[in-house]
Amino acid sequence: MALIQDDIRFHLHIRTGDVGRYVILPGDPGRVPKIAALLDNAHPVAQNREYTTYTGELLGVPVSVVSTGIGGASTAIAVEELIMSGSDTFVRIGTSGGMDMKVFGGDLIVASGAIRSEGTSREYIPIEYPAVPDYDVMCALKQAGDTLSADEDGNRCHVGVVHCKDSFYGEIDPNGVPVSSTLAPAWDAYVRCGCLTSEMESAALFSVAIARHVRAGAVFTALWNVERTKAGLPDKVCESSERAISCAVEAIKLLIECDRK
Repeated sequence: MALIQDDIRFHLHIRTGDVGRYVILPGDPGRVPKIAALLDNAHPVAQNREYTTYTGELLGVPVSVVSTGIGGASTAIAVEELIMSGSDTFVRIGTSGGMDMKVFGGDLIVASGAIRSEGTSREYIPIEYPAVPDYDVMCALKQAGDTLSADEDGNRCHVGVVHCKDSFYGEIDPNGVPVSSTLAPAWDAYVRCGCLTSEMESAALFSVAIARHVRAGAVFTALWNVERTKAGLPDKVCESSERAISCAVEAIKLLIECDRK
């Protein structure tokens, strides 16, 4: 209990007041300074393990950028400690592998829900309960994404269900593991249902937010499309997260303006 009661958070090494109400959550610590450069008066706050924290301002309101590392467990730790420190609105930005044939590398995907093919969310909400984002955060991301997009391959913004998993290589090579007879049919079913893309953090983020009664949303860049590649169809390969970063920043501005009303 001492770790929980102490004013300094055990993993993030932050204190109450170090971070803003609004937080952008990349996975990669290397993206944090790049995102923070889009804030006003941004400065580093703390760094420990996979967690790097910067705080600045948007529209005169404190906003933080915190890396979560890879996967749901480390994301849940970050969000828990940020909530303890006063944050209540979270926007995840990340990369993903497209699944639906209409998704091309470079497209943005705003999550309307997450398939819970991971373990962390099960320690927060019942398996029957859906892992979904906050509606207002989702709408802000969609509005921001639309303004940054065009109707062309690799430059669209989609809204829909995403697949969330624990094993990156279980997606890349499902036949190489003993449980391939479970993974492959499930993946095919998700594709048939219209799942847009696959990533590793949103189900945990949404589940923690639901359990703790805070707001969360997520936007992803599709790096490429797994199913298009398997089918031998044309695709694009994207190595930039700039548009997703801009989408998150603009969505935070929209939320700040809405919350002021």
